[in-house]
Amino acid sequence: MFGWKAKRHFTRELEITPPAPEKNRQGIAIVACVKNEETYIEEWVRFHRAVGIRHFHIYNDASTDATLQVLHDVLSPAELTVIPWKMRMRDSGSAEILNGQNIAFAHAILNFGGSYEWMAFIDVDEFLLPRKGRTLEKALQGAGGFPNISLPWHMFGHSGHVSRPPLPVCLSYTMRVSDPMRQNLDASNFKCIVDPVEVTGVSVHHFKTRNHGDITVNDAGEKFSRRKRKMSEFYSSEFIQLNHYYARSQQELQEKVDRGWSFDGSSEKYRQKVLSTIRYIEDNVIEDRRMVDFVSENAIALHGKNPVPDV
Repeated sequence: MFGWKAKRHFTRELEITPPAPEKNRQGIAIVACVKNEETYIEEWVRFHRAVGIRHFHIYNDASTDATLQVLHDVLSPAELTVIPWKMRMRDSGSAEILNGQNIAFAHAILNFGGSYEWMAFIDVDEFLLPRKGRTLEKALQGAGGFPNISLPWHMFGHSGHVSRPPLPVCLSYTMRVSDPMRQNLDASNFKCIVDPVEVTGVSVHHFKTRNHGDITVNDAGEKFSRRKRKMSEFYSSEFIQLNHYYARSQQELQEKVDRGWSFDGSSEKYRQKVLSTIRYIEDNVIEDRRMVDFVSENAIALHGKNPVPDV
């Protein structure tokens, strides 16, 4: 008989049979769960399309703002798939809310994964910054073709902004936590890019692949187990850097706390987690202008109506 811990674990790790590769599969897709992101999603989409993302699979959690309209305005039908994803289910034994984000990721791999060489699983406040080359496809070569790549969060704080700044997010925030690998509550974690036809295990922050189990690599192709990737030796941002614009301005962070998280049953627990994380970030910041320089050097337009601003 399964105990409570087993059930809790099951909601966060799913086993799947990898999808068959389709003929002429190619390119990189992004999978993301969104809810009411009209303020930020255009910049996020334009940046990632500019660095070579072929398709966006968006799991829409009952957005009531213009999120979907923005997506359809920016992306063509060949670049966008929207899946309604209003996930509110509980485990009957433990009464725990099931992790709808994890289930969405598994759904994406099983239903769409055969079309792509790579799938990236990130949020709208996370940006995949190529460090070698102009595109993610070029940057991914650093991992040597290994099917499971883990990228550590580079967590950005307020950067002195009390209210929302006029420039795009990835140009406005340049102060991040100094050590991405230092273990402190939720200020240190990973997101992954995987070869979907090799995936056998799915979670939000880690994956398993056929013949390799939980072995993963950093962006430079160095292999570690899932647990050992937390060691400082795993750190690399030589080829790809994952920027997580966690807080944005003080005003926007408060709005984030007030909204809560869709898949967390306790609003107070979520509030405490967010506030603790931002305190840690703000107490341990360094300046990082790599994204600003990349956008400027490559003349990436983050909004259709505006040229690239001088920063």
